[in-house]
Amino acid sequence: MEQYFIYDERLGIPLPKLEKEWEDYSEAEQHVILLQWEKIRGTIPDRIVELELIINQKQEELGEENNFARSCALNSEIAELASIINDLWIWYRMNQTVSVRIHQ
Repeated sequence: MEQYFIYDERLGIPLPKLEKEWEDYSEAEQHVILLQWEKIRGTIPDRIVELELIINQKQEELGEENNFARSCALNSEIAELASIINDLWIWYRMNQTVSVRIHQ
């Protein structure tokens, strides 16, 4: 399984890393890849919820923060978390018949 996926530290999930064109994988390999991707894909909503909770905590902290530099840092952290959530939603919405190239 690991040969087809690589863990993405930023997103917190494994992402497809295909070494060749989709059509060059056997039907059995394609099935294994798609099955594993569906398992990974199923974890994405939970990962998004985790990140949303962190954003909520940082927003609460921001509401109480009087230090300008710390406020800027919190805003930056919130923006990065929101960007990660956006990227996760993009991966989540990828069609399970990923015959489009998923090369990294």
